[in-house]
Amino acid sequence: MAEMTFLFPGQGSQYVGMGRLLAEQYPTAADIFGRADEVLGFPLSRLCFEGPEEELRKTENQQPALLAVSAAAFSVLREQGVEPDIVAGHSLGEYSALYAAGAICLEDALPLVRKRGQYMQQAVPPGVGAMAALLKLPEGALDRILAEAAESEVVTAANFNSPDQIVIAGHAGAVTRAMELAKQAGAKRAIALPVSAPFHCPLMRPAQEKMAAELQAISFEDLRAPLVNNWQAREITTGAEARQGLFEQIPRPVLWTDTIRYLAQKGVKRFIEVGPGGVLTGLCRSIEPSLPGARFGEPSDWEKVKALL
Repeated sequence: MAEMTFLFPGQGSQYVGMGRLLAEQYPTAADIFGRADEVLGFPLSRLCFEGPEEELRKTENQQPALLAVSAAAFSVLREQGVEPDIVAGHSLGEYSALYAAGAICLEDALPLVRKRGQYMQQAVPPGVGAMAALLKLPEGALDRILAEAAESEVVTAANFNSPDQIVIAGHAGAVTRAMELAKQAGAKRAIALPVSAPFHCPLMRPAQEKMAAELQAISFEDLRAPLVNNWQAREITTGAEARQGLFEQIPRPVLWTDTIRYLAQKGVKRFIEVGPGGVLTGLCRSIEPSLPGARFGEPSDWEKVKALL
């Protein structure tokens, strides 16, 4: 039975200083950052530890930085004898999850996500796209709102984060219209997100096309622990499925609510959010309140992880 799941966060979880204390306290974490600096050819570790924040927020930096911190935190958990029975990652976090599952090596994953960030940024000119979070939108209202807001532009669901939070993405005008329609339909709030591009919507197809060759050039191994993927919320075990999932997720919504419900139905008894922040911990408590969990991204988190075990 899959009793323990590791969950890996995506963009938006970063903060200046992430990973620094892990690297100072655990040689295995310091080694991850050293390898990241070497393979990327610039001091990613310094960007994580010291900023500046505006550089860390750039998608092409943010993606490898989050992967490195999650990989460092995972290395510490593994050294302490804590291993997952099954894994999942939110958007970019799927790369971290596949690294933890042994499907992809760090030296391949880091340049790959840096290119992913560059291609996503290049796919839509600045100011053309937008994203917004719709909170507590009444059930059944989403499809009508998106259809009405489009007006020949693109606006689609990007993340089904929890029953109370849906993120939309697309052309800026269409997203703004959808926000107004959502509020009229009874949504508690509609919040524009400070993002550099409209992720997980059809406007990302140019990035998907560029990533196809990059993904084919990388070796993917079969997974040591199964992964529940983003685009289907389905369990996979092979390297071929892992590669396909990373390709398919780019222009499609992240099915996070279905992912967590699948894990709970499978019999998962606890989770650890592995990496910076606690976004996924909050979402999990909204989706499956009875599922206990802890986060591990700082040395001080270890006591709560031990209590969970």
